[in-house]
Amino acid sequence: MAEMSFWDHLEALRWCLFRVVIALVIVLVGCVIALPHVFDPFILGPTHPDFFVYRLFGFAYGPAQKVDIININVASQFLTHISTAFWISLVLVFPYLMYQVWVFVRPALYPKEVKGVRTAFTGGTLLFYIGCAVGYIVVFPIIFKFLTQYRIGAEVTNQINLNSYMSIFLTMIFVMGLVFELPVLAWLLSAVGVLRKKQLKSWRRYAVVVLLILAAVITPTGDPFTLLVVFIPLYLLYEFSILIVKDGEA
Repeated sequence: MAEMSFWDHLEALRWCLFRVVIALVIVLVGCVIALPHVFDPFILGPTHPDFFVYRLFGFAYGPAQKVDIININVASQFLTHISTAFWISLVLVFPYLMYQVWVFVRPALYPKEVKGVRTAFTGGTLLFYIGCAVGYIVVFPIIFKFLTQYRIGAEVTNQINLNSYMSIFLTMIFVMGLVFELPVLAWLLSAVGVLRKKQLKSWRRYAVVVLLILAAVITPTGDPFTLLVVFIPLYLLYEFSILIVKDGEA
């Protein structure tokens, strides 16, 4: 196979991006149509006392009564519809995006590297979805409960704005999706010789402290149970990273 020139690589990248954009537009149209049917039960689910996560962990885990989300800007509901559909479509298109990245980089890999990089792309996609699920099922409900029940004064009543709710909702889910990519990052660093299993093992005690701080930042409730609920998945990710990185000296 002839070696590709710079312009050939640029053309291949252009077509990969074009296919991703087309897929994104198609999925976006579907999400715009479907969103009104799932917005209340799925996205606003944590505002209801009977949300399935609250029933799973116990009634006291959720709000005592339904939290009303208000809108104070004329265009907010329309803009929220479009922006939320866009972010959901990005999540749904993510596997296809990873596949197109794989199509682009595969010609540059040696045969022995193909299997490892393909596994990294597949694992990274799976971990991203697991992280988003953890953000939706665990992290966001914890933060939402704390913030809606927090009172700086007895006379102050919380009225949750739609924009504020959606900002925290989307941020927490995507942050957890990205956090769950840490094992893939560790594997890539080990593949290029920057990181080794021995280093991660020696850093374990420091990692516990850092992950506890990170869990405390994500869940500022002061509740040991909610802190552990977030810390345990993060620590398991660190241990999983130890399992998949290479042995040897850095």
